Amino acid sequence: MLFNIYNLNILLQSLIGGLFTWFITLIGALTIFLNKKSDRKIFDVALGFAGGVMLAASFFSLLLPSIEYSKKLLIPLWFPVSLGFLGGALFLLLFDKIIPHLHINSKIENKEGIKTELPVYFLLVFAITLHNIPEGLAIGVSFGSLKYNNTFENFLNSLSLTIGIGIQNFPEGLAVSLPLSTSGISKLKSFILGQLSGLIEPLFALVGAFFVSYFSKILPYALSFAAGAMIYVIIEEVIPETQKEGNIDISTFSFIIGFVIMTILDISI
Repeated sequence: MLFNIYNLNILLQSLIGGLFTWFITLIGALTIFLNKKSDRKIFDVALGFAGGVMLAASFFSLLLPSIEYSKKLLIPLWFPVSLGFLGGALFLLLFDKIIPHLHINSKIENKEGIKTELPVYFLLVFAITLHNIPEGLAIGVSFGSLKYNNTFENFLNSLSLTIGIGIQNFPEGLAVSLPLSTSGISKLKSFILGQLSGLIEPLFALVGAFFVSYFSKILPYALSFAAGAMIYVIIEEVIPETQKEGNIDISTFSFIIGFVIMTILDISI
C-alpha cells in the first residue's frame, strides 16, 4: 500500500494526504454525539494536544528540511528560513485581519476581520478554517519537495507529517464541534460545521504542492513559510485559548504529550 502511494503523482499524493487529514477531522467531530455533557477540560486537553503536534511538526518536518534545502542555494543559509518563516506569520496575520471570524469561546463583540452579519457559527468555523490553512500547505509543500529528492525516506517523512497532522485533527474536530453544540446548535449541525473546517486542507495541500513542484527555488522558503504560519496559530490562538478557564496544568501537559508523540513519529518513520 505504501509503495503504491509512493509511486503516485505528487499532486495526487498531496490530495490524498489532505483528504486523510480532513477525514480524521470528520471522525473527531463525530465524537460530539458521544458527549452527553460538555466539558471545558476536554476541550482544553484536545486543543493543547493539537498545539503540541503542530509545534513538533513545524520544527522537525518543516524547518529542518528548509535548512537542508537552503544549503543548496548560493545565499546565506539563514535567509530563506527566516524570510519564509516571517512570511508565513504575516500571511496568517493578514488573513486574520481580513476574513470575518470569531475565536472559539469568545463573545460576539470580539469578532475579527471585516464587518459582517454572518451567523455566529459560521464565524466560529471560519476561525478554525483559517488555522487549517498552514496545515494543508505543510502537507502539500512536503509532498511537493519529493520532486527534487524523491527517496522513500523522504516520502516517509512526508507521510509522518501527514499522519501527525491527522492525529491532531482528531481532537481539533471535537474542539470545533463542542463549542458549537454548547452554544445552542444541534449536535448534527455542530458535526457538519465542525468537519467542514477541515475541507480547506486538501485544497491548500494542492496549492502548496503545485507551487513547490513547479518552482524549485521557493522550496526552502515554502517549508519555512508553512512553519511560520503554524507557529503563528499556536501562539496567537491555541495556547491562549487553553489557558482561559484554569485548566493550565492539564492543557500544558497535553501540549507536551502532543509534541512528544509527533517527535517520536518524525524520528521513528
